Amino acid sequence: MKEGIHPNYNKSIVKCACGNTFETGSVKEELKVEICSACHPFFTGKQKLIDTGGRVDRFNKKYGIKEEQE
Repeated sequence: MKEGIHPNYNKSIVKCACGNTFETGSVKEELKVEICSACHPFFTGKQKLIDTGGRVDRFNKKYGIKEEQE
């Protein structure tokens, strides 16, 4: 590696819009993010499937797919 051309890699603080903060490594001292693993629906288990405008129902009706009843 050449001397003097690479940025300094330091510990940096990441701040999320939800208020969560954690430490990681980066060339910047502070990073601001909109969403993190503490508030993202996929990681929190609060993910919802939204059927906007009945798209799933229209698809099932169009292709003749019947829902299985348990």
